[in-house]
Amino acid sequence: MGEFLRICFVGLIVGLLARFLVPGDDSMGLVASMLLGFGGSVVGGLVPRLFGGKRASEPFSPAGFGGSLLGAILLVLAARAFF
Repeated sequence: MGEFLRICFVGLIVGLLARFLVPGDDSMGLVASMLLGFGGSVVGGLVPRLFGGKRASEPFSPAGFGGSLLGAILLVLAARAFF
């Protein structure tokens, strides 16, 4: 249960940061921001996990946070282009 709450909290922070860094109007609530951050973590963590070896399995690292943020920003831009 604690791991799930940590994932939700980090996802919320990443999602809110991504929405803040990308200018424009977003009509998302907190739950959508949390899902955006979680999706950004998946997108941003995919490449390092494929090519990174053992280091990619660390539970938390600043580079992983940056990758999650970059992935969430890409998702914001993709959602704007799609909708």
